[in-house]
Formats: sequence, structure tokens, C-alpha cells
Amino acid sequence: MATTTATITLSSSDLLTDNLSLSSTMNLYQHGTTATGLDECNYHRANIPTGTNFDLVQDSAALNTSGANYLYIINKNTDVTDYVTISVRTEVIGHLYAGDWMFVPWSDATTDNQSSTDQTGDDSSIEIQAFTHECVIEYALFHVGETLVDAADS
Repeated sequence: MATTTATITLSSSDLLTDNLSLSSTMNLYQHGTTATGLDECNYHRANIPTGTNFDLVQDSAALNTSGANYLYIINKNTDVTDYVTISVRTEVIGHLYAGDWMFVPWSDATTDNQSSTDQTGDDSSIEIQAFTHECVIEYALFHVGETLVDAADS
């Protein structure tokens, strides 16, 4: 199995009265184990036109809803005024300006907990919308191997 390690380091000499220095590292493992690494990565690049909603991660057989999945997104633009809005279902969770990135755990299991009267229950995707200019987004989904539902999936 693959060994994939995620590391983040935060530092500042003037944010607080003392120097700030935080660092954390973790290996990406399959759910319920500390020995078996995730064995799939889907990496993509997308040009998001201004004002367009783009479904970055949709319901997918690639995602194990009860397992470990991690999503990395980066805005590759260089103009600091170019940004995208990141939404999960109808909730905006933030903006990624040029050069900004995010790394989060992800599950498409949100549909499992929706009531039959909730009309948004069929949408568990992550959506990106570009503002100001077209934005170039790169994203990677680290996950357990895909499960084929039937022969037509191959």
C-alpha cells in the first residue's frame, strides 16, 4: 500500500506577543487501521470560468462513505484579486484567493442523513464558483480504491 504523508507548518514572528511555530504531520491511512495506506489518488486541473458553478467532487464510487478520504484544492492563479468560493451543498465554507489551498477530510455520506422532505439531500458535492476572473484550480482526492458497481463501470 502507498504511504502518503501530509504536513502543515504555521509560523509567525509578529502575530502574537511571542513567536508562533506550529507543525503537524500525519500519514493518510484507511479507516480503522494505522498500517494500511490509502491506495488511490485522483488529481485534476480545471479552468473555472467567472460566475460558473463547478462540481468539484460529486457522489462517486471512488469515495468510501465510511472510510478515509482527503481532498486537496489549490487556486493556481497569481493575481491576488482572483478567488473562488468553496461550497458544500448550499453552505459556503470559504474563499480561496490566488495561491491559497485547503486540505480537508471528505465524505459524500451527507445524503445518508437527509430526510425525505429535504430537497437538497441529493447534492453532496463540493462546488467552486470563480469571481473576478477565470481561475485555474488543481485538486486531488486521496481515497481507498474505487469499487465497481457493475461491469458497465469498467
